[in-house]
Amino acid sequence: MSGDGECTGGDLLRRALAGERAAFGALVGTHQRMVFSLALRMLRDRHAAEDLAQEVFLQLYRSLSAVSSEAHLAFWLRKVTVHRAIDRLRREPRLEMAPLEEAQVPAGEAHSRDPILERRLRSLVAQLPPAARAVVLLRYQEDLDPADIARTLRMPVNTVKSHLKRSLAELRERMTSSGALT
Repeated sequence: MSGDGECTGGDLLRRALAGERAAFGALVGTHQRMVFSLALRMLRDRHAAEDLAQEVFLQLYRSLSAVSSEAHLAFWLRKVTVHRAIDRLRREPRLEMAPLEEAQVPAGEAHSRDPILERRLRSLVAQLPPAARAVVLLRYQEDLDPADIARTLRMPVNTVKSHLKRSLAELRERMTSSGALT
């Protein structure tokens, strides 16, 4: 960092593009929570999410010259994280894993007013197929609109909307049938 204060994300990106390792490290620090959280919600395994996050940042290091702005960097990180997670889910056989609710909450994540309901909903989201899960997480965890999700996942906007509609209906039905929503 310069002696005159904090750097903006754009300054960090410019410095990282110029080859400054400390600036790249600061970029990783800025975005690691988002990447890890998205990987954890997709993979439901803390160690796999850590490995995936490392792979994503290694790929970023190799591809940094393709990133044109701070907004593009966030988009690129979400896209690569979700695509790598989906690829991993497709490659790996379905194994019985520890439920996501047993995982520790990532640092700084807000706590729900109803932890039991949140745990149940998180478990149901984790049961969605990988593409539908990615759409739901990008919409409600990352607060992306359907057009941004479509660009991130390289799918038509109407497919994103269909995934959202079907997934929300399925989640609502499962929550209602389990008695969680009355």
